[in-house]
Amino acid sequence: MRIHDVARWTGLSLLMLLSACSPSQNWRVVTFEASSLQTQLPCKPDRTSRVVPLGGTPVELQVVGCESGSSMVAVMTASLQPGADANALLLGWQKATLQNAKITEPLTAAQQKPWHRPGMLPLAASVQVQAPGFRANGEGVTMAAVWGAMAEGERVRLVHAVVYDKTISPEMANTLFDGIKP
Repeated sequence: MRIHDVARWTGLSLLMLLSACSPSQNWRVVTFEASSLQTQLPCKPDRTSRVVPLGGTPVELQVVGCESGSSMVAVMTASLQPGADANALLLGWQKATLQNAKITEPLTAAQQKPWHRPGMLPLAASVQVQAPGFRANGEGVTMAAVWGAMAEGERVRLVHAVVYDKTISPEMANTLFDGIKP
């Protein structure tokens, strides 16, 4: 499985995406190409997309992200081929993201909880995580993230949203995660 490639590419993409963002919190609705998925970001987002291997299959990963104050914020999504095991792919994506942030597993119950939103699929791998980790440069950081999936016709769309900061305000994370709508 080449999910590690997705995590590495996502980390590099975030750095590139966030370099031009405004630090002010000005929440706005953001949509994704060829999808009903929408989210809210606290700053003007940069966008990128790239074909990446997810579970051994190439998928187009769309990323929107920005920097708001000291927080780095991003939402990523990929549409799966019909019949793909969305739960297994979410689990792999989570593992790769946690490893990339050097977050040790297993997570405690306080660090991980189910994340089920209206219109999202009730998968076991749909979770919200908040845990301390490290940036690529070794600096300590806290990560708050969610992973979920939604049906789009015959396909399933995976969604991952994340906030990185030394201290994450509950308002920032809650507004980001609650703003994800299928």
